[in-house]
Amino acid sequence: MDKVKVAAMLTAAEKKMPHVYDDSTGGPAVLASGGNITGGVGRNMSAVPFSEDEIALMLSNDIDRVHAALLAFAWYVSLDEVRQAGFINMAFNMGVAGLLHWPHLIAAASKLDYEQMHYEALDPHWMSQVHNRAEVVADMFLTGEWPS
Repeated sequence: MDKVKVAAMLTAAEKKMPHVYDDSTGGPAVLASGGNITGGVGRNMSAVPFSEDEIALMLSNDIDRVHAALLAFAWYVSLDEVRQAGFINMAFNMGVAGLLHWPHLIAAASKLDYEQMHYEALDPHWMSQVHNRAEVVADMFLTGEWPS
C-alpha cells in the first residue's frame, strides 16, 4: 500500500488540525464539565498543539489500523491498492462498522464490478454529507487511479 498517497488523500478529505476539535463543527472540542481534554501522559490536548510529526504518526497508525481491519474481508483483499484506498477513505469517514452497512457496494467489490462500485459510492445521502469526497472515491473505484 502506498501510505504516502493514502495519507495525502485522507488529509485532503479530513481536517488537519494541530489541536483536538469537534468533527461536526470544526471548532474546538469542549469538555462539558469545564475540565481539560487530556491524552497520552497528562497532555492537555486543548492547550498543547500537535506537531507535524505527531500528526503524521497518528495518521500513519490510523491508516494501518483501518487497513488491518479491512484485510479480514476477502472482497477487500481482492482489490488493487487504489480501490483499497477508496475503502480506507470511506472507513475513515464512517468507521469500518459503518462501511459494512453498504452491502451493494461490498457485493460489487466482491465481483470486481468497478462500474457498480462507482455508482454505489455516489449514494446521494453520503454525497450530501461529504460532497467532493464521494466523487473522489467513486472515481478511484471506477478508474483504479489515484486522485490528482
